[in-house]
Amino acid sequence: MATYLDFEENIKKIEDDIIVAKTKADEYAVTILEKKLEEEVKKTYSNLSDFQKLKLARHPDRPYALDYIRGLMTDSYEIHGDRHLADDQAIVCYLGYIGDQKCVVIGEQKGRGVKNKIKRNFGMPNPEGYRKALRAAKLAEKFELPILFLVDTPGAYPGIGAEERSQSEAIARNLFELSDLKTIVISVVIGEGGSGGALAISVGDKLAMMRYSVYSVISPEGCASILWKDQAMVETATNALKITPSDLQEFNLIDDVINEPLIGGHRNKEEAVSALGSYFLDKVNEVKQLSPDERYEVRYEKLMSLGSFS
Repeated sequence: MATYLDFEENIKKIEDDIIVAKTKADEYAVTILEKKLEEEVKKTYSNLSDFQKLKLARHPDRPYALDYIRGLMTDSYEIHGDRHLADDQAIVCYLGYIGDQKCVVIGEQKGRGVKNKIKRNFGMPNPEGYRKALRAAKLAEKFELPILFLVDTPGAYPGIGAEERSQSEAIARNLFELSDLKTIVISVVIGEGGSGGALAISVGDKLAMMRYSVYSVISPEGCASILWKDQAMVETATNALKITPSDLQEFNLIDDVINEPLIGGHRNKEEAVSALGSYFLDKVNEVKQLSPDERYEVRYEKLMSLGSFS
């Protein structure tokens, strides 16, 4: 059963009517309703507020990292463990091919269903998850393979155990090591890019966001509780944080916006997966045109310019 958000109710009603019309084999009604659905989709999704985009980024039917990995990769093998403590299931790492390009894909996986969400810790990695990601990235560097990072987390896990095992050091180590990685790195925010948990795997040559994703220093709920001490201010906090792809591209904090289907990746996963795969291959070929020295210089200038303003 598809999950519909509050502003998608008109779309749900039309889709239900289409199902009824198809059951009755009323082709004329189906044609009329499908045209009406197309118009409703354009009307609804062309005028979304930032808060509605946040809801889409968190949509339970949205493609997660493993959906993209399974849809894009062939001849793939999973990489396990950080070689220090454990195999964090909130981070998934795969070696394989996207098209003809051999690569390593590293993503944050939220999980579906109660058991899987618990297994994946709701997409909130522990320190061993970030160390696992760094180990896979270093493996890619060793064999000169491009890396695709898939960012999708509400944030790094804030538990006592994670802090005891140096969560902040693990994130800082990734920022330091990935900034100097001697291979091509493409990072894409596919859903929710929250705080340091997202930053830890979003340093590279290109940083992009899917059309309905968000990227922020703190969750709107956290912002509302700190600034206003009132969860009713979440929508106000969302608008103030400027977390949508269009805002972040305007501030030169990201490089590109990937145009997933207008109706959203949660309604058309195949097209969303294809769009991300095409973007990755295009950007790998683009960055390959630069010499290593040129690539490092561009990456350095990009990182040093973050947060600058006049």
